[in-house]
Amino acid sequence: MHLEIRQTKDGSNTLYVPELNEHYHSVHGALQESQHVFIKHGLEHVMLTKKDIKILEVGFGTGLNAILTYPFALAKKAFIQYDTLEKLPLQQDVVQQLQFEKIILNPELHNVFLRMHHAAWNEPVDLIPYFTLQKMHETLEEFVAPQSYYDLVYFDAFAPEKQPELWSEEMFVKLYNATRPGGILVTYCAKGSFKRSLKAAGFEVEALPGPPGKREMTRGIKPVA
Repeated sequence: MHLEIRQTKDGSNTLYVPELNEHYHSVHGALQESQHVFIKHGLEHVMLTKKDIKILEVGFGTGLNAILTYPFALAKKAFIQYDTLEKLPLQQDVVQQLQFEKIILNPELHNVFLRMHHAAWNEPVDLIPYFTLQKMHETLEEFVAPQSYYDLVYFDAFAPEKQPELWSEEMFVKLYNATRPGGILVTYCAKGSFKRSLKAAGFEVEALPGPPGKREMTRGIKPVA
């Protein structure tokens, strides 16, 4: 798959896939989108009530969500188990070309970011005692999900029109079953068809203000009872 480096409006880089006519992140700001959708409305929301958190990410991609999550474990001494699915891992030269060190502005964090990309696949890797990364080289369709296990799902797949197989009701039923009662799923997508599938799978659906350039995002909540 051919990839091109593109700079987004907040100065951070993303990847463009010509074959799909699709970007890995919002062109209005890759960093801003990840911070707003996955950190502010996902991780920070869950950490209001939980200290030890199990995360499932659909789409490891550039690793941006993972490196933005890592400092919370470090600062709050909160254990985070970070499981992430990726069928098409990036080559190391592409990771270097993203130049995320320019936005991370922390040499130690940048070293952790590189360790994340160098970490072995399909086995847990303890980056620190409080953060365990497990990169799984498989698709969501292939993934055998544990039941009622995850507190938080980062759903960061390509858009529904680009990867429709990942946005089916069947996949959201799988994620619903894998999420513990009270757990949440967050994503940048706010399409009506997607929200209907999420609701049909059992999630309560919240429409939240979106990141720059996008009116809305979505948070799904698995009811406690």
